Amino acid sequence: MVPTEAVKGGGHVGDRDWTRRRRLAWVSLAALLTFALLIGRLGYIQLVQSPWLTQRAMDSWRRDIPVEPKRGTVYDRNGHVLAYNVSAPTVVAVPAQIRDKTATAARLAAVLNVSEQRILSLISKRTLMVYVAGGRKIDDAKAKAVRDLHLPGVYITEEGRRYYPFGELAAHVLGFVGIDNQGLAGLEAEYDARLRGFPGAISFFANAKGEAMPGTESTYIPPQPGEDVYLTLDEQISSFVRREIDRVVAEYHPDSVTAVVADPATGEILAMENAPTFNPANYQDYPHQVYDRNLAIWKTFEPGSTFKIVTLSAALQENKIRLDERFFDPGYFEVAGHRIRCWKAGGHGSESFLEVVENSCNPGFMLMGQRLGKDALFHYIRAFGFGSKTGIDLPGEGSGILFKLSRVGPLELATTSFGQGVSVTPIQQVVAVSAVANGGALMKPYVAAKWVDHETGQVISERQPTPVRRVISPQTAELVRGALESVVARGTGKNAYSEGYRVAGKTGTAQVVGPDGHYMRNHYIVSFIGMAPADHPRLVAYVAVDNPKAPVIFGGVIAAPVVGHILADSLQYLGVPPSSQGIPREYGYLDTKPVEVPDVSGRSLDEARRTMLESSAQLYVATAGQGDYVIAQAPQAGTKVPPGTMVRIYLGPKPAGAP
Repeated sequence: MVPTEAVKGGGHVGDRDWTRRRRLAWVSLAALLTFALLIGRLGYIQLVQSPWLTQRAMDSWRRDIPVEPKRGTVYDRNGHVLAYNVSAPTVVAVPAQIRDKTATAARLAAVLNVSEQRILSLISKRTLMVYVAGGRKIDDAKAKAVRDLHLPGVYITEEGRRYYPFGELAAHVLGFVGIDNQGLAGLEAEYDARLRGFPGAISFFANAKGEAMPGTESTYIPPQPGEDVYLTLDEQISSFVRREIDRVVAEYHPDSVTAVVADPATGEILAMENAPTFNPANYQDYPHQVYDRNLAIWKTFEPGSTFKIVTLSAALQENKIRLDERFFDPGYFEVAGHRIRCWKAGGHGSESFLEVVENSCNPGFMLMGQRLGKDALFHYIRAFGFGSKTGIDLPGEGSGILFKLSRVGPLELATTSFGQGVSVTPIQQVVAVSAVANGGALMKPYVAAKWVDHETGQVISERQPTPVRRVISPQTAELVRGALESVVARGTGKNAYSEGYRVAGKTGTAQVVGPDGHYMRNHYIVSFIGMAPADHPRLVAYVAVDNPKAPVIFGGVIAAPVVGHILADSLQYLGVPPSSQGIPREYGYLDTKPVEVPDVSGRSLDEARRTMLESSAQLYVATAGQGDYVIAQAPQAGTKVPPGTMVRIYLGPKPAGAP
């Protein structure tokens, strides 16, 4: 027999073995599961996450050298290029890839003509990339010389160099760009996001030290060019304006001149010029006060008598006056104990309100303001756009200053009615008078008309004219235009008269307020704003001349001829035919009457000269071309010109049928 203890002891041993085997099985299962999970995770990483992890690694190794996009081209309304980019090579360096920095600096300095130490200090920096001194926007010859050096870590990328083929023309509208191709002023700044485009890159792979990884190559990611823009500006009309401004500067030496030409039906700005001006390609060579300030939209000043157009429009619209109604000007107007004098000593005496406008008679306009009252007058002033920005798509616009209505008393009402005590910008005046020219509808001014794809030429967006509000009725606008045509034919604006083109407009002569708040002696801003043809205006033109140096300082003497020339030349350029339906000009004792150019076509050169000199006008002759006979002439026969005008005749062979 087996002892009982032995039987029990054997049972314990079996239980322990079974427990160990069960534990071992669980451990093995756990190890198997863990291994399976690891294998699964490894497979997931290798098969599923591999592209993502590879991309992460590639991104951490990739280094990009930016490639500047081509900035959009700027055109005038007729497709003439006003600003464009030319790609220019630029030298960049990756310091970590340059092993012999001293030798590299020496070789680059010899090509780029800069200090070796300057280049060495740049390529010794602990940074991904540096622009090499003297190597930005270089010419092709220098770029080739750098490439031929085959220097490790030195690359050639492309940057844009901005060109303005017309130089100073429309400089304040176009603006300029900085060294990094960013718009800094004018249209270049206003539409920088659309003009700039999106940069590309030269891409390569490098380790943590910035050293190029073996077995990898650099790749080129092309940039996307900016959009091209067509402006409302007309290069030819802008040239007419520039010519006239240059003449005024040469003759009168003013502190500044600003001029604007607009299409009153649409709000399109056809020309905007200032003096002093600058060349956008070299803006750094000019004082910042010159290139920072577009006087046509920024400068605010008392407008003087050009503002009377607003008072006249309001008085006619509200039936407060009739143009044939009589008024007596004693030479002053009594307001709140103050005697405000007319510009003409002794006054104009008895006159109609049409003659009040022709003579720019201050007492007559003060009476209009009195009849309107401050609420009505200031309602129209604000309706015409004064006291707020016009919203033109250019940076730096001013809003002007108006009296608060609560502070307008009889004296402020009187002075405001003839353009004193308020502050306005040139563009506000152009917009306001354009409403009169446009039948009473105020239009929002703009300069960017159409955006197109740089590569395909496909139109991306095109702006349409934007009416703001109706200010006066078409009937009132017609009355005002008629009165303003009479100003040019018979009043203070005679020097703007242009035979056949029915110019309507208003002169302005305003004193300038000094730093002490008082009017400065002998400092005036003279101006003229006009439209033509008066019956259906195609153009509105404005010029203001600040502090001209002349013995006689009146808007009608200095500014009116400028607008007359601009309108006549621009309308002729636009193909607007002359008309004989306007108000004939009245000539005073000292006025010079124009004469008619005789027809000398088909005549010999000697006969043509004799005809011109023997005419009562004593016209002079300049010749062009080869030959003995006149085949064309400019101005054309029948054109009215001042005596002493130079007539250009074009010579050629004897025409068939000539005597």
